[in-house]
Amino acid sequence: MHRTIFLCLGLLSQAQVLADPPPQERQETLRNMLRHDCGACHGLTLKGGLGPALLASDLAAKSDDYLVDTIQNGRKGTAMPPWKPFISEQETLWLVQTILKRH
Repeated sequence: MHRTIFLCLGLLSQAQVLADPPPQERQETLRNMLRHDCGACHGLTLKGGLGPALLASDLAAKSDDYLVDTIQNGRKGTAMPPWKPFISEQETLWLVQTILKRH
């Protein structure tokens, strides 16, 4: 609720708003997905492979919206598939913010 008030007042930009965390069990599932599913292409240490590195320092210049869109919808012409069938937009934002160490 407090997030909605701040957004209505224009006090927080989208990037500053922390995603509501999913339940603990789902957090573990999402972290496991990051390590294994994302790691299959982005490297098990997320330092890059078929796909680019997913380290906070490598993603710092990209907006949360861009990263969420990339995960949700994939990237045409690349090996990046859409993950929308498996992870909600809110969970994706939480995962992005976790990678960027905002959680």
